[in-house]
Parts: sequence; C-alpha cells; structure tokens
Amino acid sequence: MMLLQEKLNVGEMVLHHTADAWTIDLYPWVKAPIHLPRWHDVHIAGMTVNLSPTKHVVFMLLAAFLVFVTMMVAARGLARQQAGARTPKGFAGAVEGLVLWVRNDIAIANIGHDGAKFAPLIITLFFFILYCNLLGLLPHGSSPTGNLAVTAALAIIVFLVIEIGGMIKLGPKGYLATIFPHFPGLHGPGAVALSIFMSPIEVLGKLVKPFALAVRLFGNMTAGHFVILSLFGIVFLFGTLGAAAWGIGIMTALLVTGIMLLELIVALLQAYVFALLSSVFIGLMQHEH
Repeated sequence: MMLLQEKLNVGEMVLHHTADAWTIDLYPWVKAPIHLPRWHDVHIAGMTVNLSPTKHVVFMLLAAFLVFVTMMVAARGLARQQAGARTPKGFAGAVEGLVLWVRNDIAIANIGHDGAKFAPLIITLFFFILYCNLLGLLPHGSSPTGNLAVTAALAIIVFLVIEIGGMIKLGPKGYLATIFPHFPGLHGPGAVALSIFMSPIEVLGKLVKPFALAVRLFGNMTAGHFVILSLFGIVFLFGTLGAAAWGIGIMTALLVTGIMLLELIVALLQAYVFALLSSVFIGLMQHEH
C-alpha cells in the first residue's frame, strides 16, 4: 500500500486536472500530452507579451464555439418550423424556451424596462458559463470557470457594463450621486461632509459586486472538481487491499456518480446565479435615481 501511495500522489493528481497547463492530456487515445503552441515573445507596441494559449483558453474557445453552434442550429430549426407554420419543437424549441426564460425571467425581470437591450449580454453569459461548467465534467475535459482569471474577466465585463451603462442612463450628475450620495433631510456642511465620508464605502460597494461574481463562480466550480477527483483517488489508495478494494471501489463509484449528477445541477445553477446577479446589479444602477 505504501508503494502505491508513493506512485500515486492524490493531491498532485487533483491539482494536475484542475489547474491550467500548457498541455492537453488525451490518454489513452493519445499516449503523449499535446503541447500547445508557445507565443511568449510577441512584440506589440514596443512591448513583449505572452500570447501562448493554455488548456483553459482552448476550452473557452470550445465553449464559445458550442454556444455559436447551438444558436445557429436552433435558429435554422425555428426558421424551418415557422416556414411550415408549425409549433417549435425538439432541440430548437428547447433552446428557444431556454433563451426566452433567460431573457424574460432573468434579464428583463430584474433590469426593468431597459432590460431588453442588456438581454443579449445576459443570454451570452449564461450559455457561455454553462458550457464552460459542463466541459469540466467530460472525460479529459477542463472547466475554464475553475480558473479565477477567467471568472474575474467575466466579472470585469459585467462591472464595465454596470458603470458605463449607469453613466449613460443617469448622466454625469446622476452617476456622481452614486459615489457621493445625498441623504434626504440633510442640508448644508453636514450633508456635504457625510456625502464625502460615505464615498469610499460607495466605491467599495461597486468593487465588491464583481469580486463576489468572480469568487462565487470560481469557488463553486473548483470545489466540485476537488471532491470528485479526491474520491477517485480513494480507489487507487486502497487498491492493494484485495477483496476489500472491490467494496471500496463500488461504494466510491456510486458516491462519485451521485456527485457527478449533482455537479450537473450545479453547472446550471451557477450559470443561472451569475446571470441573475449580473442582471440585478445592472438594474440597481439603471434605476439608481
């Protein structure tokens, strides 16, 4: 058993499958790891930047491609059904129902009467995050949303939409009021002093929103993969116990199967939560007045 433990480091195995890398493993179909191209000496505007794609970049591109294919196939299916004056059904009908649900019950319901113009962003975020989450549950797959840099980039996009959309909707004076709030009933120097005193808290509140979006998605997706891979490691750690190993393996396999089914729900739930909170934050700024 000690020899097997030395050969298999469960912690190293978990980190290997969850961390980003310059290679993609497709064992046993491809014996050696696939090395991604390295573009680490690209000169742009007098600066040397590293544009080398990583495993998570590849799976993000795959997720974006799957979103495009899903929408294209659904749109063509709906066009054929509408041309024949038939009710949408099958895959096209399911995608249409999901899109309308995100548009009406998440985006417009939480943003308000201006929600329609933000709906394409919310729908894109929902489907992109959903595919990123699901790709991590496939054999040899990887979940880009388990990378804090990826979730932070998504959160920064939402943050920019919140603030720039607020500037456009509220105007300069109205937007400054979200940083230097006015308190009804207070006038004169006291009101000015309290407004200035509260401004750091208001700015911090703006920054906490994208931070919460990024960390919540990252933490939930990473934790699920850690649990699944750690339970898989139990099978190998007890692999030298003979007949007892079969019982441990069966129990672990059943437990992992249950958690995998739970992770399917979590993948959908986290995409929903990210889209919902993004809509709520956008709506709060749009209707700050």
